[in-house]
Amino acid sequence: MATRYDLVVIGSGPAGEKGAAQAAYFGKQVAVVERAPHLGGSGINTGTVPSKTLRETALYFSGLRQRGLYGIDYSLKENVSVHDFMHREQLLVERGREIIQHNLDRHRIDVVWGAGVIRDPHTVRVHTRDGMSVDLHTDFILVATGSSPHHPPDIAFDGYRIFDSDSILRMRFIPKTMAVVGGGVIGCEYASVFATLGVQVTLLEPHERILPFIDREIASRLVGQLGDQGLRLLLNARLRNTERRGDHVRLTLASGEELLVDCVLYAAGRQSNVAGLGLEALGITVGERGVIVVNEHYQTSVPSIYAAGDVIGFPALASTSMEQARVAVTHAFDLRYKARVSAVLPLAVCTVPEIAMVGISEDTCKEKDVPYLVGRALSEFNARGQIIGDCGLLKLVFSPDDTRLLGAHHIGEMASELIHIAAQVLTDGRTIDAFVEAVYNYPTLADMYKYAAYDGLGNRQRWQRTSAQG
Repeated sequence: MATRYDLVVIGSGPAGEKGAAQAAYFGKQVAVVERAPHLGGSGINTGTVPSKTLRETALYFSGLRQRGLYGIDYSLKENVSVHDFMHREQLLVERGREIIQHNLDRHRIDVVWGAGVIRDPHTVRVHTRDGMSVDLHTDFILVATGSSPHHPPDIAFDGYRIFDSDSILRMRFIPKTMAVVGGGVIGCEYASVFATLGVQVTLLEPHERILPFIDREIASRLVGQLGDQGLRLLLNARLRNTERRGDHVRLTLASGEELLVDCVLYAAGRQSNVAGLGLEALGITVGERGVIVVNEHYQTSVPSIYAAGDVIGFPALASTSMEQARVAVTHAFDLRYKARVSAVLPLAVCTVPEIAMVGISEDTCKEKDVPYLVGRALSEFNARGQIIGDCGLLKLVFSPDDTRLLGAHHIGEMASELIHIAAQVLTDGRTIDAFVEAVYNYPTLADMYKYAAYDGLGNRQRWQRTSAQG
């Protein structure tokens, strides 16, 4: 192992891995420092891959996709254990780690196992697992240490009855009742998954709505479908006290209502992993919950030190984290390859059913006084939707003047995949006529784009007639 590098990356999650590989691809000598026992960060080990695997496993074991089809109507299969759910998750996690290791190996990137501390703008000291220390000297440093679940100080997390979004994947039993605190992405995803399994879930959100960044109509439809699965939603619900009571947890709300559940998941957001990195001593600006402040090139206030991924905050998605790291590295080495992250960022929430969006919403148009019209298509009128029993909605938001697409919002099966069709149209600055002109296989859910566009064009004709008369 060398001690002199062109780039030292701290963290091997999505941002760290891709940033390191980008630099190595252009011939730079790179080292990745990882303090955890495994490569991959939370994306592989505790977050994205495990939670989405749990979702798919839950859909399989619960038979939700088959309910109401072919006369089948059944709930969770008998005698299913936590091990049944976690077995495939562990296989995929191990495979993910192998893929990352292979990628680093083929790019000849050194992996240094231990905790990294930035001693100066060009030195990372690694306290290795064997108790030794090694100084890595480098031209540039990329901080990609990710984030961890935020722990409110008054909550006694025990990993058995009271969970965060990491420890929930190690639960030893499938509860009969459960409370989820927080109606953000993580809270809604896990609440919907456990409701799918037949668990009596109560979702507590301290504000007036869940997923506030999601189009209101789409979010409302999600609430309705979660209600059909038996989930109870309490809005404007603020907790006063959480207390472990033997084999149960008692939650007391500010309203005075009490809930007694088998377990509780706190999804109170995340906090950047910056403790012990030595950023303060270097004068690097750190915001609320440890978020590192960077410029448009993902460069910190110290020019040789960059940061990308969850550690710099929103949107904290694996997809955007990878791109941020690539942009940071190409800027550092003046590679003139990837100057910025795309302005068009598709987002997905892997609830049951899935939600995906790209561009702006109807709510945003109203708030910013942007002229708009909407076209909709329901999967219950789509042949593939009827075949699979989907109850989804595709919603296109577009300009009434020239029909240019402004945004797309989808709830339903495969929404996270299908949203990329709209993302490309949006990137190209095209109109909703692009969907009318396209040919989609039949029967497919993608065909909903064509009919949502037809609906939008019909709405535009009515708008034009009304405008002419007015």
